[in-house]
Amino acid sequence: MTVHASRPFGRGGLRVAPLSFGAAAIGNLYTAVGDAEATAAVRAAADAGVDYFDTAPHYGLGLSERRLGAALADRTDVVISTKVGRLLRPVTGGRASGDTEGFAVAADVERVWDFSRDGVLRSIEASLERLGRDRIDVVYVHDPDEHVAQALDGAFPALDELRRQGVITSYGAGMNQAAMLTRFVRETDLDTVLVAGRYTVLDRSAADDLLPACLERDVSVAAGGVFNSGIAAAADPRPGATYDYAPAPPGVLDRARRLAAVCRAHGTTLPHAAVHFPLRHPAVRTVLLGMRSADEVRADLDLLAAPPPDALWADLEDAL
Repeated sequence: MTVHASRPFGRGGLRVAPLSFGAAAIGNLYTAVGDAEATAAVRAAADAGVDYFDTAPHYGLGLSERRLGAALADRTDVVISTKVGRLLRPVTGGRASGDTEGFAVAADVERVWDFSRDGVLRSIEASLERLGRDRIDVVYVHDPDEHVAQALDGAFPALDELRRQGVITSYGAGMNQAAMLTRFVRETDLDTVLVAGRYTVLDRSAADDLLPACLERDVSVAAGGVFNSGIAAAADPRPGATYDYAPAPPGVLDRARRLAAVCRAHGTTLPHAAVHFPLRHPAVRTVLLGMRSADEVRADLDLLAAPPPDALWADLEDAL
């Protein structure tokens, strides 16, 4: 099964399919993935027409970038994005411990926050080496929640300069919140944003300000975290499901179960609705899904294959 026709992404002539590959999982997010399994996932996606792959130094302390670069070494027909804001620095003294930020890897390097111009340039240089490429299509400023001033003074101007020079095609910001992304859309000349978890069937807060601002400023949106870290990935959400990387509060679980029941009444599932919901907004060009195996790639492609019935959306709105 293949993905649907591509859509414009950013202002530099890039195009991406509606379904994109989130590469945190092949950086051993939560559980380890073997090299062969990670490679098979990336190649299965590319062979099926997935043409946009998103990674970051943060994901597995560089492992995701290295694996993605190796798997796509012979593919020049894909869009790759990575991120800046966390430099990787070798750990000095003592033995490497396990990573403390959710990735099943040895922490032989450590993350150092750096949104300065110099930090951005060094981060991109290191990412190019790990990816084995001579250019990166899209670069996001990654999670600058506590570093707004440095991002505005350092990272964004640096990326703007690189875009003017043709070193990168587009730049933007990737965050788990909508309010600060909206500020960046209005105060910088970025042309892409990656918003995670804030425009989903369960949380539509990005629709208030971020998405209208993106339409006004011709900024393309990649929607990530459409399952809100797990709860919307189940056709029948159960107690213990995660929402935004923590156990779902009772109210959120109740809402998810109501929406799941509406989906069943329309002959579909909550995960199916979760994948298609963001794509209905004209600012959203693609949905990023984490994939760690060829089987997961095929399952995600099946979700994309046909949209839910139109009548579903009004009933989901009523059930919120």
